[in-house]
Amino acid sequence: MGNGKLTSPERRLLLKMARQAIETELAGLPFSLPGVTNPNLLEHRGAFVTLHKYGRLRGCIGTFSADRPLYEIVGDMAISAAFKDQRFRPLRPSEFEEIDLEISTLTPLRPITDINEIKIGSHGIYIIQEPFHGVLLPQVATKNGWDRLTFLDQACMKAGLASGCWKDPKTQINIFSAEIFGEKSEGLLS
Repeated sequence: MGNGKLTSPERRLLLKMARQAIETELAGLPFSLPGVTNPNLLEHRGAFVTLHKYGRLRGCIGTFSADRPLYEIVGDMAISAAFKDQRFRPLRPSEFEEIDLEISTLTPLRPITDINEIKIGSHGIYIIQEPFHGVLLPQVATKNGWDRLTFLDQACMKAGLASGCWKDPKTQINIFSAEIFGEKSEGLLS
């Protein structure tokens, strides 16, 4: 399969596909994925798609499931982030030109027992205490200036649990890394 790290043309293609998926959904048309032969884009890995509107979060949905090729996951997550993130109303056609997209492609989850393994800026956190679970991408801690303990507490609260839930032996702490790129960083927006 691919080597994991995406090239700039691959990142740009994924971003264009994500935007096209949202555009066709807004138009009420079925989104048909292009034929892809690139090994990195055919690799089975999870991904999150984040929408920003004027620098503010406008939707973010993703999956750790790697049951399909990356390019298919990105198309589906783009549509979900735009129309199914319950924190926001579905994207309206008038907003389409106001959003910018960011994609985070994920490494597999790795359970940890020592919180010192968490590297701020490198790792995201996925907290599970059945039936609750919550995820924070690596860039969230960096963007908010959080230290490791604040990051863990915020992941607990995102899961709908009390701050400090990560200290409970019943809580599973998983970490992952992400390759993060967006339309702005790839020069796709003016």
